[in-house]
Amino acid sequence: MSSSGSTYGDIHRYEPPRESAAAALGIVLLTLVEIVLVGMFTYGLINGWGIAANDGGFGNMFLGTVLATMFVNLAFILLLYRKEFLPDVMIVKKRRRKWEDLYIREEDADGESLTDGATESFKRAIYPYYKR
Repeated sequence: MSSSGSTYGDIHRYEPPRESAAAALGIVLLTLVEIVLVGMFTYGLINGWGIAANDGGFGNMFLGTVLATMFVNLAFILLLYRKEFLPDVMIVKKRRRKWEDLYIREEDADGESLTDGATESFKRAIYPYYKR
């Protein structure tokens, strides 16, 4: 659905979210996995798995892997939520003036080409009764 106007603040396109049950179930399952990973990371930190002197650095690598898995899992949760539960909305926004616009008149915004008016001048020079 889109509106016909293009004034500032108008909604140009609006597509409602799908809100599928499979996506909701996926988000719930990924959230449960996230809770387990956060618990494992917290338990490891409390028990000193991150200290290299205890086990030669293996615990530190394990905690790093768990932390990376937590962020990847969180990214999938946010991706699913954004795709399935947020509407796709495009709003016409006001364009702010750029520094180039400060000293250029609106009719000169596109600039001039090298041949602007040259062909018309040539036609008028050759044929004096050319349209005015």
